[in-house]
Amino acid sequence: MAEYLCRLGRFAFRRRGLVAVLWLGLLALTGLGAATISGPTSNAFSVPGTEAQRAMDLLAERFPDAAAGGASARVVIAAPLGQTLTDPANRAAADRVVAALRAGPQVAGVSDPFAGGTVNPTGTVAFAQVQYRVEALDLTAEARAALAAAATTGRDAGLTVEMGGDAAEESSGQHLAEIVGIAVAAVVLVVTFGSLVAAGLPLLTAILGIAISIAAITAMTGFVDLSEATPMMAIMLGLAVAIDYALFIVFRYRHELANTPDRAEAAGRAVGTAGSAVVFAGLTVVIALVGLSVVGIPILTEMGLAAAGTVVMAVLIALTLLPALLGFAGRRVSTGRRVVNPERALGPRWARLVARRPVPILLLAVAGLAVLAIPALDLRLGLPDDGAAASDTTQRKAYDLLSEGFGAGFNGPLVVAVDAPDGAETAAGRTADTIRRLPGVASVTPPTVNRTGDAAVLTVIPTSGPSSQATEELVATIRAATGPDVAVTGQTAIDIDMSDKLGDALLPYLAVVVGLAFVLLTIVFRSILVPLKATLGFLLSVAATFGAGVAIFQWGWLAEVFGVDEPGPIMSMLPTLMVGLVFGLAMDYQVFLVSRMREEHVHGAAPTQAVVAGFAHGARVVTAAAVIMVAVFSGFLLSPDPLVKSIGFALAAAVVFDAFVVRMTIVPAAMTLLGRRAWWLPRWLDRSLPNVDVEGERLTRRAALRDRDQEPNQPQLASMSV
Repeated sequence: MAEYLCRLGRFAFRRRGLVAVLWLGLLALTGLGAATISGPTSNAFSVPGTEAQRAMDLLAERFPDAAAGGASARVVIAAPLGQTLTDPANRAAADRVVAALRAGPQVAGVSDPFAGGTVNPTGTVAFAQVQYRVEALDLTAEARAALAAAATTGRDAGLTVEMGGDAAEESSGQHLAEIVGIAVAAVVLVVTFGSLVAAGLPLLTAILGIAISIAAITAMTGFVDLSEATPMMAIMLGLAVAIDYALFIVFRYRHELANTPDRAEAAGRAVGTAGSAVVFAGLTVVIALVGLSVVGIPILTEMGLAAAGTVVMAVLIALTLLPALLGFAGRRVSTGRRVVNPERALGPRWARLVARRPVPILLLAVAGLAVLAIPALDLRLGLPDDGAAASDTTQRKAYDLLSEGFGAGFNGPLVVAVDAPDGAETAAGRTADTIRRLPGVASVTPPTVNRTGDAAVLTVIPTSGPSSQATEELVATIRAATGPDVAVTGQTAIDIDMSDKLGDALLPYLAVVVGLAFVLLTIVFRSILVPLKATLGFLLSVAATFGAGVAIFQWGWLAEVFGVDEPGPIMSMLPTLMVGLVFGLAMDYQVFLVSRMREEHVHGAAPTQAVVAGFAHGARVVTAAAVIMVAVFSGFLLSPDPLVKSIGFALAAAVVFDAFVVRMTIVPAAMTLLGRRAWWLPRWLDRSLPNVDVEGERLTRRAALRDRDQEPNQPQLASMSV
């Protein structure tokens, strides 16, 4: 493989104009497709194979008018302290709020709290339900402004008016985190290379790759239904791996310039060696992302496939466009501050320290991660509701007002669908009586029967909040106490079922991803122990990340430091998403670091010397890549949204644990202890596996022979170099 990639790198360097035109043409083509054939994204969400989804499908079929799927807002109105909403002035003000809501654009209907009975018994709190004709994504700025203006109408009259629901949600403004991440990346790259030109190439290729990928995803919406969240992972991971891959190749290119005056040859050797590692690192990431389809949740499958396509784009750009840009940049790539004496650099000194004391350092690192992982034994998955929102948001205030006025369970009603072809009214009545007798039930609404009389729906109000353990137990109790023709749904039940499905799928997903990656790494490193060590280290860093997340976001430790207003369950999709994202980055670091160790080993270095030398070459680029990723992910900690905050923390912590503790501490310690046994491979397996030559042994041997044969003509060769 190294030879083929070397030829590809030389071709791209020498025919850089053609390569650049082709990539710019692809950018224009995908951009044109995004502008002309794209369709709307969807907010539709499904969890196939769950009872909540079965109930939703039943309601959509039997109650089509009620299952329109438009955006909604719950407007909570509270009287001034010591007064009630039935006072004439307060009621008149509340009526004006309802009238203003009904006059808003895209509104399908608004419930009157006084006519609909949604005023609490003391008359201090009421709510109006607003239903829109379109999904939340399609709400216009005028519709959102009218919703806010209606609330202002009540507040000006002395009432407290707060809003919840998807129509009241505002953009989280995460573009700031992305901009901060790119800025930090630029600073780290300049420090790493000491050259603005060399630092700019990874950023340029990353931005171009993201632009092409997002334009392609947007164009795809004209043919398939995609969620608005689909590009999220593509942007996040695409930016990460694109910078990593370009960083690794540019770093190797500068190294090769010291060995040959021919810049085209240096570009070819960089792509042949570092590019081989990039290809296999990219394959491990793609495996992790495509493996998300194992979970069986469409939105995760979409996100995984979109991100996998972005990673493939990053690999292709690194192998072709990057060497072309190196040609355009000329000698400016190699100007600037040179790397310090390798013997005095921090990387080799740390590697030698680990090599001298491998056992205590290995035990200390493993023990530290194991202690951090202990809270993960109490991991509880869920989807935090508005009760976990920041205390100064209108969603949190509306949640608290409803809890005070009607009870905590009013924020998470359960919807019970009854499928009864032989008579829904009687069956629904029996179901309602059964549920009323269950513990933890505050109230049950009278059943509503559809027009054909073969289905009914009723609402159950729990005594506990939507994200509490008691509500989860109530859902299980209702399902156990009712027959197969009864199904529980609603947002709370959907969250519970999705959390259970994701929790059940996590181990199979890990098995598929880790198993396939193990095979791939065995081919790359021609070793059994190196892939095993890489996999165990990844699992250890993931466990430590889960433990730290539970301690902070579920238990509330250091809550004030991280701005956690209300501890609660860990977002159900976070473990699966984190495994997919972090596994890819971890294997990147593993391949970048250990491939250089294997290269030194193949070229005859002693085991410890190979570890130190390989670490010296790879540590600098891995450190730069990890610092960039930590900075990017840490930017999400500034978000007021607790879900975004938890994602940012988990990803940043996972990169810190995996890059600095596992890859740069545990890996050299374990490799030192294993010695030559690290590269052991059974003979029968050695004969069966393809030799991909990721370390470029044949490439280096051929280059040495060519340099030796052409040594008398060196002046002419130098003058012919590009």
